[in-house]
Amino acid sequence: MDLYIDTANLDEIRQAADMGVLDGVTTNPSLVAKENADFHDRLGEICEIVNGPVSAEVVSTDHDGMIAEADELIKIADNIVIKLPSIVEGLKACKTLSDRGVRVNMTLCFQPLQALLVAKAGAFLVSPFVGRVDDISGDGMEIIQQIRQIYDNYGYDTKILAASIRHPLHIVNAALIGADVCTVPFKVIAQMMNHPLTDSGLKKFLADWEKTKSQKSSKQPAMA
Repeated sequence: MDLYIDTANLDEIRQAADMGVLDGVTTNPSLVAKENADFHDRLGEICEIVNGPVSAEVVSTDHDGMIAEADELIKIADNIVIKLPSIVEGLKACKTLSDRGVRVNMTLCFQPLQALLVAKAGAFLVSPFVGRVDDISGDGMEIIQQIRQIYDNYGYDTKILAASIRHPLHIVNAALIGADVCTVPFKVIAQMMNHPLTDSGLKKFLADWEKTKSQKSSKQPAMA
């Protein structure tokens, strides 16, 4: 499963990239606004750090507006992926861009029929928002499961990107179901290698090593 970071913060992206396991980035105008940065400039800076897909979201809600924005965004770098909303106009724009060879991430997906249609339109990624579904007492992982089954049934190449990840268990469940990608806030990425038994085990190993060194030192013959 690929791991993307969901942020526009350059320090977080660099820290995740330094782990050696970062495959891409998702961002949007809201995340960039938190950084007080120009949208296009920040995308360019991100693409200099990460070689993998970097999703750049449009704000237009009509086909022609989305295409016009996409034409400017793809000039930033070769690894830009155009992020479109899962609405009818977004579906049309997905088909237009995909036919041109432009990779598209269809975002704000909340049900399997949306995922089916965007796959038929040639989307590179579909982004079901599992956390937001859970927030309204739904089951976000059930949607991932349904999309996985539909794509496997018909051989669609569109990758399932589990988005709106709230905690490490979301990542575990998405991986077990077979999501192709998870996009994750940095704070959740930082939790992925943490476990109290790892910490206590390492502490014990180091304490035993210090004890071993002390015993070895005490057995050294005294110098004449």
